[in-house]
Amino acid sequence: MIEKYDRTLLIKTIWLSVILHVGLIAGLLYGDFTEATKPKKNTSVAQQTKPIEATMVDAAKLQKAINKIKKQKADAKTAEKKRIEAIEKRASDAKKRRTREEARIKKLEKQRKQKEQEKIRADKAAKVSNAKAAKADKVRKQKEQEQQKAEDAAAQARSKRLKAEAAAKQADDLRKKQITERKRKEKAAADKAIQEKLIAEQMAAEMATRNKARKQQMMSEIQRFAALITNVIDQNMINDRSTMEGKSCKLLISLAPSGFVTQVRVVSGDGVVCDAAQRAVYKAGTLPVSKDPEIFKEMRNIDVTVIPEF
Repeated sequence: MIEKYDRTLLIKTIWLSVILHVGLIAGLLYGDFTEATKPKKNTSVAQQTKPIEATMVDAAKLQKAINKIKKQKADAKTAEKKRIEAIEKRASDAKKRRTREEARIKKLEKQRKQKEQEKIRADKAAKVSNAKAAKADKVRKQKEQEQQKAEDAAAQARSKRLKAEAAAKQADDLRKKQITERKRKEKAAADKAIQEKLIAEQMAAEMATRNKARKQQMMSEIQRFAALITNVIDQNMINDRSTMEGKSCKLLISLAPSGFVTQVRVVSGDGVVCDAAQRAVYKAGTLPVSKDPEIFKEMRNIDVTVIPEF
């Protein structure tokens, strides 16, 4: 198609060139070249010979122009031939390139189809392989899940066992600790009881000693005050040897904290001596008493024995 187009263009170009050259030649041949040869008024003979020379010159120029045109036409024809040859060469080269390109495209298309077939086979094989791999992976995951479940169950059982063992150990430790603590408390209680008993015995012994000493002190004090009271009675008593010598009287005297005599009773003895002793007590009115409340408590009802002295 390209070759046909180039030939049509070449023919049109040649005809256009021919038409232009024909027109140029016609213009040169039939143009008005005699205008310069027309005679003018008052023109000299020398001037009248100029048209002949001009005509001769114009014919030479015309031939030269014709030759130039022929040469240009030959050059144009040669150039056109070369151009056509170049166009034909380019067309041939293009055809060869197109042939090579078509061969390359066919080869590429063949390779593409081959690769498509290979890809289809590879995809099919990959699909089968993927299916097998997926199935194997599914089986593997299932086994892993089962193994994980078994491991979780074992871990839970182990955890429960460890917790049970820990709880049992804790309970056993607590029981042992409670037994140890109970024994410690029992020993401490026994030791404390023994210590308290020893302390109580020591305190009782000390208290008994103190009480005995206190009692002895109190008795001593009571005896001292009894002696003082007897002395006061003797000082206030009127004695009669004829009726009282060798006789005595035991009185029970009740006293107030101030020593005031609240009551005098005869416990035993001679009536004469007792009457004289009672009068002497009432005459005194107040008798010596201890300021110690505990001693006074023991002597608030004090008995004294009165023996008249001569």
